[in-house]
Amino acid sequence: MDYKALAQQTCQEILGYSQDTSDWKVVKTSKKITVYSKASRKFHGSLYRVEGIIPEPATKLSDFLYKPENRIAWDKSLKVYNMVHKIDPDTFICHTITQSFAMGSISPRDFVDLVSIKHCDGNMDVISSNSVEFPAYPPSSNFIRGYNHPCGYICSPLKENPSHSKLVMFVQTDMKGKLSPSIIEATMPSNLVSFILNAKDGLKIQKTSGCGHRHTGHSVKKK
Repeated sequence: MDYKALAQQTCQEILGYSQDTSDWKVVKTSKKITVYSKASRKFHGSLYRVEGIIPEPATKLSDFLYKPENRIAWDKSLKVYNMVHKIDPDTFICHTITQSFAMGSISPRDFVDLVSIKHCDGNMDVISSNSVEFPAYPPSSNFIRGYNHPCGYICSPLKENPSHSKLVMFVQTDMKGKLSPSIIEATMPSNLVSFILNAKDGLKIQKTSGCGHRHTGHSVKKK
């Protein structure tokens, strides 16, 4: 598989979602975070768009969101987030295992995703991900293997305050298994709001602990 070509294609799809203004409906607003949804063209589920303001510069925010050693420290929805194959400094394959959610009605899933970051003009970063098959991590009987259709984040400086960022996140995840679509639609918007709030809390903790320096990407396992 040409992973770099797929990463480039996924990035373009995320940029396309950001420019698409049609048919979005607001499904949740909380703490200055807005969640929109529309029917996905990739599967029989929803494409979610989440918007919020983060009090950090865009370049720092993008590192915080996608590098495994940062992500596992603050993302409460994950049990494991490991880089398992590095393609180049900005493109790699990750294996993740989620926590159960919806009061246990949705069991843990695992995902194998191609993740990439693209630095654009105007200090805008696009982080994109798409599930892929990776022979070293075949599906396991321990977890249901989920599938992320093109997902991503766009981090850009807030025009009126460049020390803050506008974060726009796109999610279209097929949980697989025998879940009722109504359970996913009822729980996903709240989970997406929680993701942004957890990121904000994680950034605050990083500041107060003095650990705001950049790392090089490597595999980190949660103990």
